[in-house]
Parts: sequence; structure tokens; C-alpha cells
Amino acid sequence: MAGESFDFAAQALRQGDRDRYLATLVLPAAARPGVTALYAFNTDIATVRDRVSGPQPGEIRLQWWSDAITGQGHGAVQQNPLAASLLETLERYQLPTGTLLRLIGARRFDLYDDPMPDLETFEGYAGETASTLFQLAAMILNEGEPVEPGDAAGHLGVGQAMIGHLRAFGFVSAQGRIMLPWSILEANGVREEEIFAGQESEGLHAALSQIAELARDHLDKARLAIAQLPSPLRPAFAVLPVLEAQLELWQKQSTNLYAAPQDDADWRKIARLAWWTLQNR
Repeated sequence: MAGESFDFAAQALRQGDRDRYLATLVLPAAARPGVTALYAFNTDIATVRDRVSGPQPGEIRLQWWSDAITGQGHGAVQQNPLAASLLETLERYQLPTGTLLRLIGARRFDLYDDPMPDLETFEGYAGETASTLFQLAAMILNEGEPVEPGDAAGHLGVGQAMIGHLRAFGFVSAQGRIMLPWSILEANGVREEEIFAGQESEGLHAALSQIAELARDHLDKARLAIAQLPSPLRPAFAVLPVLEAQLELWQKQSTNLYAAPQDDADWRKIARLAWWTLQNR
């Protein structure tokens, strides 16, 4: 699998989702274009809200992708290099289109300002938007054959989503949104107006610390589950040590919950990815 559409997907992923792009660098060369196309599609879906003026245009963009995946799109679909690379990947590996349609459906939540109601809803959202990608990447590494990395993908996806939203808390709250479980925040006495005003409180620190501990638990369970997988599938989960490092950095700087998150340099992330992949052959 090669060509201009896959080169475009790689460039879009490198610019739009640096961590997932770096994670593709440790994949087997044959699987890299397909996983890159999948991740680049996800980047486009995940950033729809940032590129549109309101929910309705966002719905139209998501529907465009749904039509493209189900074959209802028009000729313009193949002219879109991102869509062309994804459709070729779906055909090459016979990936389940229903899984991608559920990912698109889950992302509709992003278009609106409703708070994430509770932990169960968050875990379901993370499962459809993050765990799904690990599952499909493992399928690509398995030449399209069904795989059973359910626990590994499930736990790592939820942990990744929790860490991502802890790190993005200031950015997201400045948009008037709450993407972490509101039930945990509310149970600690946090009020919406405090969050939207950028105010810190003991309750907010306690709530986000609880979520960080939940994320740590998911990463620990993911590590155990990944170890049980056939070694050719494990590179799909190589981002684990990067997430662990990001969680540790967040916990060290959590004195300012709204600040832009600290992060490792790319070279350090690549070293983590490569060393982990070498250890898990």
C-alpha cells in the first residue's frame, strides 16, 4: 500500500495528532500505511468541531464521512486523498465498517456543549473513539484477521482518553465544555461556573486526582492484557509508555489544572516507543 493518498494521510496525521503519528513509526513497514490512514481519518473526525461554525456544519461533515464509508458518497469521495487512503485500507484488510460508523456517531457528542454526565458514559465514549483504534490497528497488524485484544484495547483506550482530557482540561473548559465525568466533579462540590471561569478549588483538585488514579488503573490493566497478546500484535499498543509518562508529568504539575500541559520532546517519545517495542517482541 503506497501512493499519494497515503503520503497525504501521513502528513495530516503528523500535523494533527503527533503522538499517534510517532506511534506509527514503530509499526512493521507493511502495516504502517493502513494504520496511518486509520489514524488520520480519526484526526479529521476528532477535530471537526474546531473547524466548523456550529453543530449543524459539523453534523454535515460527519455525515459525509458516514456516506463515504458506506459507499453512498459521490465521486468527490475518491478525490479526497484522506478518504481514498481510508477506503483502500478498509478494502485491503476487510475492516468492519460498523465500527467506524460507531466512532463517527460517538464524535457527534463533541459538537455540542452538554457535559459528559458520568463515568459509565465517558468509558463508553472512550471505547468507541479510542479503544476502537487500537482494536482496528491490531487487526491491520494481523493482516485483517479477527483478533481478540479486547481488554488491552479497552483499557488502553479509556486510559488514553482520560489522560488526554486531563491534559486538555484548560483548553476544553475555555470552550465552555466539560468532557470529564461530571458526576465525579459534582460529587466533589465542583460547580460548572467555577470551571468555566478557570477557578481552582480543593474539590476540583480532588476530582481530577481521582480521574488520574482511574487512568493509572486502566494503564496498569492494559499493560497486563497486552503481555498476553501474540507478540506480532503488540506494536499496536506501543503508545503505552508515552501515556504513562504524560500522566506522571500531569500529576507533577497539577498545581495549575488549567495550564497548558507539559510534555516530552519527540525524540524522548520515540525512544520510549522504540524501547517498549523492542522489549515486547
